[in-house]
Parts: sequence; C-alpha cells; structure tokens
Amino acid sequence: MKHVLLGRLCSLGLLVASVTPAATTSSAVTVFHRPIVRVGANQSNNWSGYNQGTLEKGGTQFHRVSGTWVVPTATQNVGGEAEYSASWVGIGGGCVDANCTVGDATLIQAGTSQDVDASGAATYSAWWEIIPQPSTPIANFTVSAGNVVFVDIVETTPELWSITVKNQTTGQTFNTTTPYASSYATAEWIEETPVVIDSSGKVTVGPLPRLTTVDFDQSMTNGRSAGLTAAEQVRLVDTKGTALATPSAPDPDADGFNVCTFATSCAAPASS
Repeated sequence: MKHVLLGRLCSLGLLVASVTPAATTSSAVTVFHRPIVRVGANQSNNWSGYNQGTLEKGGTQFHRVSGTWVVPTATQNVGGEAEYSASWVGIGGGCVDANCTVGDATLIQAGTSQDVDASGAATYSAWWEIIPQPSTPIANFTVSAGNVVFVDIVETTPELWSITVKNQTTGQTFNTTTPYASSYATAEWIEETPVVIDSSGKVTVGPLPRLTTVDFDQSMTNGRSAGLTAAEQVRLVDTKGTALATPSAPDPDADGFNVCTFATSCAAPASS
C-alpha cells in the first residue's frame, strides 16, 4: 500500500522528496508532512513562514533551531470538509538560496497539528518527524488552542539529535534523541498544509482550515537569534497563485512574525 500511495503522490506532482505517513488524524485518512514545494522565490504550495538557507547565509550550516508559537484555533473554512494544518520548526527541507532555486530533501522537524473533521470539530496534537521515516505522534501530550509551544532541535554529537517539545502553558515537556544524517542546509519556522490521503485513495493538499493568527517568536539558529529578514518570507499559495497563508514582516527584534490564513497581508507583532 505504501508504494501505491507514493505512486499517487508522484503522479500528481506532489512529491519533492520521499515521504512517509505521518500521524493518522482519523481512521479514514493518512497525513504526510514534506519538504517545501517551491513556486519560485518567496512562494510555495505547502509552506508559509520563514526559511533560511546556507547559501543565503554565506555558507552557515544549521545544527540547532528553536522557536515558539501560539497554537491557533482551527475552524472550518468550507462546510462539510475535513481540513488540516501543521505548525512546526525544522532543519532541512527548505530553500538553500534566497531565490529558492535549490531545495533540500532532508528534514528533521517537530510541531503541532490543528485539524477539523467534516463536522467542523477541531483536534490538536503534537508530533516529530525525520524524513523519510514516518512522523511520530507524541503520546499523552496535551495541546489546546492558545497554548504556547516551544520546540528545540539540536545536534548533540555528529548525526545524533535531541528534540524537545514543551507546552509552556501547561509545563508538559517531551524529549527524544534520534540519529539523523542532515544536510544542515536550511532552517525554518512554518505553517504547512500537509498531504492527505483518504480511505478511497484520493490525494489532496490540506485543505487548510481557517486559523487564528499564528504567532511565532524566539526563533533561533545555532543558539543565537535568527535575525529574520523580509526576504526570507514564504507565502503559501494555491495552484492558481491565490494566497492561502501570508507571513508578516519580522517583529522589532527580528526573531518573530505572524502568519495569517486566507489573507494577502499580515500585521507584524508589535513587540517580541
């Protein structure tokens, strides 16, 4: 079945790198997280947020990335439709250069999912993933809309990584250690529409629910402030180029930003 699903993804042009099933949000669907699907500079068919690349940063490699975000409230955009979103921090999978002509197939990441089922009921969860291995749901880890979640991903020794996910609102913390061969080529803070395969084998991207403003902050790379710039923004657009999620300019200390769904503009945070 896995090869059949991958074949369907390839036939629809949805596959940038090898992808594997993420946490199943219900018995009827399988969800995939994946590297950026590029649509030229500053646009993507699956990502919205900020992406830094080693070529853009003069050869800097990324061995640590961290950040926080406010888990958004998810509501149904289209009646009767199941909809999916993911907020996360990661290394790899993004654009290596500022013009996004070079991508990267590795990706180690952790984040939260904000989904709604066909009835409009919302669910929230946390997960981590190392492509091409399956995404791993974090069991017994409570996530609710409005919670502040912190993620830290760091290479502790060559090709050995520590992943920490903390719900700063509840105090609950998860940590795991995993081997992974990364390219160290990109770092990112992203709101994503994942690939979804339903029980009939139908493949869709998302679709995206309506989300309250996603507030990313305390973005760091290699233990220092990320120093985000507007040139690193990535806007999520559909296949017709219509904006689905738009990041704001960086906040005053250049370590945070907002993402607004179904909007062509987004106001930056007034303070960090």
